[in-house]
Amino acid sequence: MPSIPKTYKLSSGYLLPSLGLGTYDIPRAETTEVVYEALKAGYRHLDTAVLYGNEEEVGQGIHKWLQEDPSKNKRNDVFYTTKLWNSQNGYSNAKRAIKECLAKVEPLGYIDLLLIHSPLSGSRGRLETYKAMQEAVDQGIVRSIGVSNYGAHHVDELLAWPELKHKPVVNQIEISPWIMRQELADHCKAKGLVVEAFSPLTHGYKLKDPKVLQVAKETGHDAGQVLIRWSLQHGYVPLPKSRSVARLTGNLEAYDFELTPEQVEFLDQPEAYEPTDWECTDAP
Repeated sequence: MPSIPKTYKLSSGYLLPSLGLGTYDIPRAETTEVVYEALKAGYRHLDTAVLYGNEEEVGQGIHKWLQEDPSKNKRNDVFYTTKLWNSQNGYSNAKRAIKECLAKVEPLGYIDLLLIHSPLSGSRGRLETYKAMQEAVDQGIVRSIGVSNYGAHHVDELLAWPELKHKPVVNQIEISPWIMRQELADHCKAKGLVVEAFSPLTHGYKLKDPKVLQVAKETGHDAGQVLIRWSLQHGYVPLPKSRSVARLTGNLEAYDFELTPEQVEFLDQPEAYEPTDWECTDAP
């Protein structure tokens, strides 16, 4: 069985759980409970963003779980990610925004991973934002930093930046069999970045795809589990979103079975280009 690690070691030295819970579009009123139940089910990696408007609720869900059994439930075992929105890019904006992000999850004490949500603020905006993020690492309020929706040229721009002190540890991009981005993913991995796959379940659009249903039948698992497993076997960190507690637990079962090389290849659609979310990896 292809060994899927439960964690990946980031270039910053910290461990990133290889499956996370995406919290985009979970209603704020439900977020705290969903996050708490996810942690009870076994998740240790929560992904949010300023754009999602639920950082505080995600933090409350984590805090509730930590308080429940402080001898067993440790802050160090939970990985919390958030992302700076485009309007917060630029040095002084980002400095202020990072403080705000931390204030929203104050009981957590620090942010495990802070990302630039997109490359859309242009070269200067991107690098100024990263400068502020590096300072947050030096201050100990953020442990690791990285990027999201970056194309290869954006990654290379950052890695060639003379002021680079803390390398980006991940690039979070949309990846599924219908938007494989193989070249970009390989490029990131070659440069030492872990690839996080958002929307691995295609926002539900492809859960009835005949190929996915065929593999689901062959493996005795549901379509969502098949797509998460596909992502894991490609060496990515999928971030499926779920509001359903039953499905939360089910998603973790992606660790418990494997796809054959033939099934992985059957699902692969290298020629397809069907993003279900915004696309800005090609921005200047």
